[in-house]
Amino acid sequence: MTDVMQGVRVLEVAEHTFVPAASALLADWGAEVIKIEHVERGDAMRGLMSSGVGIMSSDVHVLLEHSNRGKRSLGLDLSTPEGLEVLGRIAATCDVFLTNKLPSVRTKLSIDVDDIRRSNPDIIYVRGTGQGSRGPDADKGSYDVLSYWHRSGMALGVKQQDAATVPPPPAPAFGDSIGAMTIAGAIMGALFHRERTGEPTVVDVSLLGVGLWSMGAALALSLQLGIPWGPPPPGTSRNPLVATYRAADGTFVSFSCLQAARYWAEVCDIIGRPELATDERFADHASLSEHAGAAGDELAAAIAAHDADEWRKRLEEFSGQWTVVQDTLAAAEDPQTVANGYVVDCETSTGAPFRLAGAPVQYDERPPQARRAPEFNEHGDDILQEVGYDWDAIVAMKASGTVA
Repeated sequence: MTDVMQGVRVLEVAEHTFVPAASALLADWGAEVIKIEHVERGDAMRGLMSSGVGIMSSDVHVLLEHSNRGKRSLGLDLSTPEGLEVLGRIAATCDVFLTNKLPSVRTKLSIDVDDIRRSNPDIIYVRGTGQGSRGPDADKGSYDVLSYWHRSGMALGVKQQDAATVPPPPAPAFGDSIGAMTIAGAIMGALFHRERTGEPTVVDVSLLGVGLWSMGAALALSLQLGIPWGPPPPGTSRNPLVATYRAADGTFVSFSCLQAARYWAEVCDIIGRPELATDERFADHASLSEHAGAAGDELAAAIAAHDADEWRKRLEEFSGQWTVVQDTLAAAEDPQTVANGYVVDCETSTGAPFRLAGAPVQYDERPPQARRAPEFNEHGDDILQEVGYDWDAIVAMKASGTVA
């Protein structure tokens, strides 16, 4: 793969997933990423396994790997003038500064835009936030389950009307990972702008903003109609070929054929019910739409008679749009996933194997190969020497607790 970010140097002061996963993507595409971690505990994500919050095996912290692969780590105390001097020296060598610290924390630590640009006036400054950089909640922390999922209208957008509870996100760091992709793209745009104009920008991406964009089509319809978005009540669909049906083995088969009448006769042949194509209830677009419930019942009964493997065979040559609904393990082994390198093999510094989702953007028809996440402070001495500290100075900073 072409390393389109080769030569770009990123300095990150961030924790958890939302912002760190953005620079992990940049690292996959060839950027050098220096991760500044808390001088004693490291990224708070490192503590999830030991605290029992994360559900992981004991040998690989896959959540940390997802958002930190390919980086270099330095443990640094940013609460001291000495630590800030080190940060400034590193910032002077970088193209991008990336953080998810709250405004009040950035001010307290002296790592806000003006502070960093005193060391490097040309650096692109990137902020990832929960609710945006302005407004009454700009200085309030958040997580993707709150700002991306619940606050944006997404959770209620998938909640069935009669459900007793609000559905949770479908995955850990769901909005974080989507938001990280947004940040990565924003950084690439800012780099392009600086190359063309010489102007460094301040980039802002929030979980709330990304959530609203993800709901953008529904939001537009809601605003036009004055109706909050939610799933249609069961049985109200006017298209039996935009629906999901349960197969005999409990697996679901999903259709998304927007032009139902175009595909109806073909589907009837596939399910072994060719007579339904000429049934007066389903003979044309108007009648099929009017009797969509009955058509759906016929499809449901037919699909329920065979397992998913049988439907994969029968639907292989179907000209319409369909898929078997898969869990994460099946998705990882999907022939299209394998053929395109969407899941990559990695191993830790000790050789323990694990697998991750690869970067979703590929260049020159080759998937990027993710590298492992760094051990805490793994590259600290090298980074310090690269920005001009000799060994005596490094030893002194270690003794004072400025660096790990």
